[in-house]
Amino acid sequence: MAQAVEPTRTVLMTVDDDPGVSRAVARDLRRRYGASYRIVRAESGESALEALRELKLRGDLVAVILADYRMPRMNGIEFLEQALDVYPGARRVLLTAYADTGAAIDAINVVDLDHYLLKPWDPPEEKLYPVLDDLLQAWRSSDYRPVPSTKVVGHRWSARSSQAREFLARNQVPYRWYSSDEPEGRRLLAAAGQDGQRLPLVVAPDGTPLLEPEAPELAAHVGLATTPTADFYDLVVVGGGPAGLGAAVYGASEGLRTVLVERSATGGQAGQSSRIENYLGFPDGVSGAQLTDRARRQAARFGAEILTAREVTGLEVGGAARTVRFSDGSAVAAHSVILATGVSYRQLPAAGARDLTGCGVFYGSALTEAPSCQGQDVYIVGGANSAGQAAMYLARDAKSVTLLVRGSSLAASMSYYLVQQIEEAPNISVRTGTVVEAAHGSGHLEKLTLRDTASGRSELVDTQWMFVFIGAAPLTDWLDGTVLRDGRGFILAGPDLTSDGRPPPGWELDRPPYHLETSVPGVFVAGDARAESAKRVASAVGEGAMTVMLVHRYLEQS
Repeated sequence: MAQAVEPTRTVLMTVDDDPGVSRAVARDLRRRYGASYRIVRAESGESALEALRELKLRGDLVAVILADYRMPRMNGIEFLEQALDVYPGARRVLLTAYADTGAAIDAINVVDLDHYLLKPWDPPEEKLYPVLDDLLQAWRSSDYRPVPSTKVVGHRWSARSSQAREFLARNQVPYRWYSSDEPEGRRLLAAAGQDGQRLPLVVAPDGTPLLEPEAPELAAHVGLATTPTADFYDLVVVGGGPAGLGAAVYGASEGLRTVLVERSATGGQAGQSSRIENYLGFPDGVSGAQLTDRARRQAARFGAEILTAREVTGLEVGGAARTVRFSDGSAVAAHSVILATGVSYRQLPAAGARDLTGCGVFYGSALTEAPSCQGQDVYIVGGANSAGQAAMYLARDAKSVTLLVRGSSLAASMSYYLVQQIEEAPNISVRTGTVVEAAHGSGHLEKLTLRDTASGRSELVDTQWMFVFIGAAPLTDWLDGTVLRDGRGFILAGPDLTSDGRPPPGWELDRPPYHLETSVPGVFVAGDARAESAKRVASAVGEGAMTVMLVHRYLEQS
């Protein structure tokens, strides 16, 4: 068996079925290179390949492999040929007896052998170390540097692969993408014992292979916190968009024990925006990812806990406690709760769109897909700011970008500055009064049927890319029966609850609800989930901060 491996230093591997020879080679390697390299010893080609695959999954580098020629079941040449598939950049050395030099010379052509050494190699100062010094120098000069620790192997038209990439990108987790059709992708699949029929394969930083992982599993393996450290807090913030992050920053900075719970990735819809140009204090604009990253780090610096990939399914009231329940049955409680769940993009009702989601049809910016749109014809459905920002971003590399707008103009729903930019962009066109009637494709989007709402005439266009921004629905179904909402599902708060001059049903306090307080005392709402909210980043952040002030007032009077 190969010795246990740990991801610390670049590896030098020696393989020999004779335990005495194996120990001797390893001893000489450690004497010269042990301070800078990790020496891995194996006593069969099979165990050495197993160790190489484990090293590959962990992202470790292998600089040199020394293999004995005469080994049973798998000789040194056969082993090196398979090792070449796992670590093509490693320098390969064959240990041979004098009688086997002919085989060693032949191996130069078979496995691109770098060198062969005759046994015995004593003294190593003359016969072993000079050879390895040259090989290591050549290896260091080559382009086999470490890659980011998280690796994703997937396919261009795999919806699950797209979801994994988007989850990692939006959570600021560095990763390296490998197509399952490319050599390095195939090597990683082989190292994990997979044939590529099920994708994606995500290789976590510790080398654990995750096949088609769901968000909670993926989060737990890439270093994102998923479990609260306590059972009770002063404040639970549900949702990690601008409103939720604003609440977490102000709550934690003002001494409240605060935990923020996010079902997917912090930033919400704003976090997917390629460029926000009308947010106070950023005259040159700021991307949603940059703004989210700064806010997240700021909240964490003040001591707020941030839990990712936790879906909230219920809210319970018991005395002074407000309990938030998760989909796995666990829960966390607090004195107060801020609902900042935001909204999600509505689904396109066009025929075929659902089946092609993630395979050419995307909701939101899906910025991880932008590089693949280079030189392509892209269609964007929607006429609000998010659609306009995506159009400007994708137009930098796409051959053409077409905005499909149901209404008669962009002016009714899009900020003036964005309308001006779109009009000036040479490769962006706007088709008003147009809807998508159907999406077509086998395995991925290939064509769209567009219909002119005035004439009723339909047209078939070729495209592999459609991004959808057609309005938003609040993520509040889990609050049914607990918190009052309007007919569209948005949460009612403050004056909206007392429009008839009476308190909301079940309200037992001798005061009316505070401005952003819901029909449940101690439970507040901020951002896009609130009925009649402004649906802007600045107002969401402001409401998040304002709710914390009201939380303090509630706690003082409770």
